[in-house]
Amino acid sequence: MFGRIGRLFRGFLGLFISGIEEANPEALMEAARQEFRARMTQYNLALARMAGVAERLKTQVSGKTSRATELERRILANHRAGNLDLAGTLARELQELKADLQTDTAELKETEEAYDANMRQAKLAQREFEDKVRRLEKQLSQVKIKEAQAEAASALSSVAFKVGDLGDTMKRAEEVLQKRYEVSAGKARVAKDMVDMEGVQEKENERKALEQVALAEFLASQGIQSTPEAGQTTPVASKEIGPER
Repeated sequence: MFGRIGRLFRGFLGLFISGIEEANPEALMEAARQEFRARMTQYNLALARMAGVAERLKTQVSGKTSRATELERRILANHRAGNLDLAGTLARELQELKADLQTDTAELKETEEAYDANMRQAKLAQREFEDKVRRLEKQLSQVKIKEAQAEAASALSSVAFKVGDLGDTMKRAEEVLQKRYEVSAGKARVAKDMVDMEGVQEKENERKALEQVALAEFLASQGIQSTPEAGQTTPVASKEIGPER
């Protein structure tokens, strides 16, 4: 008996929740958004840790590369000076360093590839979620339109309705919109008339003149005439193919 009562309670609770969900689809969409944001936050934290590892490996590779270059220089210097023992020690250190550098380079490549792959996957998931949200919003809008049409049809069929009753209200709305349009148009015209087009043109001409002066100075510093003299042509180097005669 207690089991049957529990099943009934769960059934009534499920019906109650289902009714709330059907009456509030916006709440379901917002819950989905919050859940997606929470998951993306965790994903971004993992990506940030992976990016941190990649940056650390980059620093290690850069430091070891510089160290290897320095060791090579010291090995050659000591070898020329006859310090063969020190040169051998440095050569052994360089050998181990290059092995570590090779390992770090391979790990860096793998980390970068994994980071790029996960970043593409995150962006793809983001786009898919946004597309799904847009589809649901469009569907919700269509549902609301149909519900409004149904309510209007029901009201028209059950209530005596006269369009003339709204004449004063519609006229007032038209007057308000016309007034706002006139005010906005007047402000736009005043703003346009206040623009000093002559000053703008003068500044533009001044800017072009300064650019031409700068070009002439650069060409003069390079030994190039800014304006070729009449009848003067720029020589073009030519090269013949074949043995020189």
